[in-house]
Amino acid sequence: MAVSRRVLLMVVAGGALAGCGGRTSGTGSPSAIPPAGPAEAAAASTPGPDPTPAPTPAPTPAPTSASEPAKQPPHEPTRAETVERYGALAPSEWGLEVSGVITELPEGESAMALTFDACGGPRGNGYDADLIDALRAHGVPATLFLNARWIDANPDEFEQLAADPLFEIGNHGTVHRPLSVTGRSAYGIAGTGDVGEVYDEVAGNARKLTELLGHPPRFFRSGTAHYDDVATRVVADLGQRVAGFTVNGDGGATLPAAEVRQEVASAPPGAIVIGHLNHPGGGTAPGVAAALPGLLAAGRRFVRLSDVL
Repeated sequence: MAVSRRVLLMVVAGGALAGCGGRTSGTGSPSAIPPAGPAEAAAASTPGPDPTPAPTPAPTPAPTSASEPAKQPPHEPTRAETVERYGALAPSEWGLEVSGVITELPEGESAMALTFDACGGPRGNGYDADLIDALRAHGVPATLFLNARWIDANPDEFEQLAADPLFEIGNHGTVHRPLSVTGRSAYGIAGTGDVGEVYDEVAGNARKLTELLGHPPRFFRSGTAHYDDVATRVVADLGQRVAGFTVNGDGGATLPAAEVRQEVASAPPGAIVIGHLNHPGGGTAPGVAAALPGLLAAGRRFVRLSDVL
């Protein structure tokens, strides 16, 4: 799905905020990245001369779970293993749409996915209860990407969100950094400096979420949603999928409500919309609340990412 020029311009306008969202592009040094890692026919029986029918054999019981080999969880590479595998590689892509980043729902999907980031940190620990209330009031599901610092600052809110089946929780990193193996920055936010720091940014919050949720997160979005193509391979090795976006719904939590409503309401089928849940009092909550009734009346479905990916 091509992103419209309107979305491109709007994304740039929202990029100045330390919250996620925006669009730039760049190129690093190219490098060859290694690739990710007879039934027999049954014989027909011939009736014998004995007219007495043979007894029907008892069915063989299906193996019980006790007799089945236990399924082992996939091996999660260690930090040292990850550095050894990727440390010598140079990325060839950088930005919002690089290899390994999902920017739209599967082809033919008519639903749309609302996703909201909570970036954490001194200016990012707020909680937009009005936004969450609006989603709940309309029964609209969403995927919430939560940063480790935001979780620490909002334990009660996290518990309530995690317990609500309307929402799924995604990994928004440990300290909200662009994901780079060479220290690339976005919007003045320094990126991870090497493969080891990429690992720390992804795995640190993944372990926190696994402990709190009882299962690992399925999706990851970095601070600013910027990546290089080596960093996205690290995320995949850690068992998570990288979620980008199609439409920047709130311009990095900077757009007024009327513009948020316009962006969300005009998102095409199959779009992944990004917004923020950590800036109460901004335009996100009223804008989303204003867009939902029309979309629902038109028959638009909303899904969590894991519902279709």
